[in-house]
Amino acid sequence: MVESRVRDPGLADRGRMQIEWAERNMPVLLLIRERFQREKPLAGLRLSASLHITKETAVLARTLVAGGADVFLSPSNPLSTQDDVAAALAAEGIKVYAWKGMNEREYYNAIGAAMSHSPQVTLDDGGDLTITLHKLAMDINDDSIRYAREMTGNIDFKSMVKNIYGGTEETTTGVLRFKAMEREKTLLYPIIAVNDSYTKHLFDNRYGTGQSTWDGVLRATNILIAGKVVVVSGYGWVGRGIAARARGLGARRVIVTEVDPVRALEAVFDGFEVMPISRAAEEGDVFITATGDMRVISYETILKMKDGAILANAGHFNVEIDVDAIERNAVRRREIRPFMVEYKLPSGKVVFLLGEGRLVNLVAAEGHPSEVMDLSFANQALASEYIVRNRSRMLPAVYKLPEDLDTEIARLKLKAMGIGIDELTEEQRKYVSAWALGT
Repeated sequence: MVESRVRDPGLADRGRMQIEWAERNMPVLLLIRERFQREKPLAGLRLSASLHITKETAVLARTLVAGGADVFLSPSNPLSTQDDVAAALAAEGIKVYAWKGMNEREYYNAIGAAMSHSPQVTLDDGGDLTITLHKLAMDINDDSIRYAREMTGNIDFKSMVKNIYGGTEETTTGVLRFKAMEREKTLLYPIIAVNDSYTKHLFDNRYGTGQSTWDGVLRATNILIAGKVVVVSGYGWVGRGIAARARGLGARRVIVTEVDPVRALEAVFDGFEVMPISRAAEEGDVFITATGDMRVISYETILKMKDGAILANAGHFNVEIDVDAIERNAVRRREIRPFMVEYKLPSGKVVFLLGEGRLVNLVAAEGHPSEVMDLSFANQALASEYIVRNRSRMLPAVYKLPEDLDTEIARLKLKAMGIGIDELTEEQRKYVSAWALGT
């Protein structure tokens, strides 16, 4: 099995302090860790994860280890690893194969390293680990598979997949991939869609990405948002959060582009302008994509933009902005600041691309605040436990974490924040559960 590989083991002390700071703001996960330490629900479990290696992920990894799991961490994006955190985890004996700035080969080497762990449970953020496992089991070959195989030796992946109890998925993009596999009957083991838990997508996507996306944009550019025209493509929970924070930062106008009539109407009723991207291209100063789909901002759209337009992506994969077309057609490319590249177009106009078109909150900043990841990773920890306890009853399908666990996470978070809520009286319970009572 492949052992840890990080950029600089000497960063471990700094990484430990970052993890300590995160733990101060993740009380729910620490409460789960206390129970895991006592009960050891994951005893002997081999668990491989493809997650952003951040200080918050480190708190999750420590919690899983406290529950008895043997954990192997690989990244879920080539640019999102926090090298000091990776070093700290490796120093603690948690297997980590990740560093910031991986190329494609190194990234899929890391995925292969995680598979060499022969996991019984997989944790994903975007689906790359689970999808690569499925491709190997189904003898589908491409560059990613070739690179993964460099780390896996002669593993029989058909047999490996049969021994996997289940997996989890953190983000909308990954859940969509797994639901497509379920429809096509190609999903080989059960997946819990952590992203579908209310305490994940209502908070992580809206409040976490809403704030951290702007953190990434501001670190990369140091521009003033007040007075700017901001265009947000997509009005799901992520887009809602980004648009709301743009307004809070003083944007002169916030324009939403959408393909879904219901979401477009909601954006209008929330007080935002809504128009097609072809028209918004001529209006915007800052463009942020949050759709999970490809070429949302095409090269043709970019040609309509103002001189100096800024482009960023908050979706999981770097497909929402047509970066390849920009690279092919630009007559000049200059890195002006870390994670900000200026492209001069044949027309003479320039556009600025942030974070290579990858998710800007993790490339140019630190990802979500710890308080939000407390909820998301509490879901991941409880989903892992649920898979172990219920593996004999789960089929190859996409599941939602049971609502009672979702509610328990919210209850623990409120308790940690010192906030109390009301409880129904017996009379009220009877009233809302009966059909005969009326006016």
